[in-house]
Amino acid sequence: MIEILTSHAFNTIQDQGRNGARRLGVSPSGAMDPVALEAGNVLLGNESDAAGIEIQTFPFRLRFGADTTFALTGADHDATLAEAAVPSWWCRRARAGDILAISAPKRGARVYVTFGGGVDVPRVLGSRSTHLRAGFGGFEGRALQAGDVVPVGGTQCETAGRFDFGVAPPDVAIAGVGQTDDRALRIRVMRAGEYDLFSEAMQATFWSTRWKISARSDRGGYRLTGDRLTLDTPAEMRSHGVVAGVVQVPPAGEPIIQMSDANTAGGYPKMAAVIQADLWRLGQAAPGSFIAFSEVSYQDAVAAMAPVNDYIAKLRATADLYRAL
Repeated sequence: MIEILTSHAFNTIQDQGRNGARRLGVSPSGAMDPVALEAGNVLLGNESDAAGIEIQTFPFRLRFGADTTFALTGADHDATLAEAAVPSWWCRRARAGDILAISAPKRGARVYVTFGGGVDVPRVLGSRSTHLRAGFGGFEGRALQAGDVVPVGGTQCETAGRFDFGVAPPDVAIAGVGQTDDRALRIRVMRAGEYDLFSEAMQATFWSTRWKISARSDRGGYRLTGDRLTLDTPAEMRSHGVVAGVVQVPPAGEPIIQMSDANTAGGYPKMAAVIQADLWRLGQAAPGSFIAFSEVSYQDAVAAMAPVNDYIAKLRATADLYRAL
């Protein structure tokens, strides 16, 4: 068990998401940075879809009720265990009574804490992820609060061996991942269904604008400011299915990128779609930061997942070997 000592709004239990429930109108939820969550589980020898804690408001503190292995991944942050520093992208073994304290990130938006065996809350529609809008999953369907006692270690994992090592984060280990010269995070997208409804001038604006992630952004969607995209002729559209990464343009003209908790359907024109290989990078973009879009082909979008998959595979092989030393 762990006891939550300090937690502010929107810190939740998440796994890799609730797949197969869109037909019921239920979004997948899941980690905003699925690579960080999976990496934390890999460090501990967990299954890839074990649940952990996604932290996006700080400071965050918890107390371990028993000896427990844990890992810290995600945003670049400072943390202490029993007042001793713990690096980010690191795993360690805590003793009963130890307090883990995590401060606001220096870079990035979300920190992930994973535990040996995962967070042991019930599965709802096949997932332990918290769905805040619907109020189910995770811990009582809500954000974590001080005083919550959360069960961990309930699923099978490898707990023997060495647990005091770390890895390079993916934005360091994967070549070509980073920021552009103008300090905007470059996000790769493909054109979406209604791209051609916009004039050439509006299309050019979409590609050339340095978009700012609005403070009104959350796990449901990122609202962007910086310019306005308008149609020469208003379009009447029926609602259609949407997924995480879809860039929609509402009548006000400021794009919205659908994220983990987005609705499963909507009627706004779709300008573009973020490729899967960049969704984790987008999940670490904080409100107030800037992004810019680059167009890629479908073939390039598929190929872009290879370095991400290779990173996880190499991490698992290395972590398994290191724990056995």
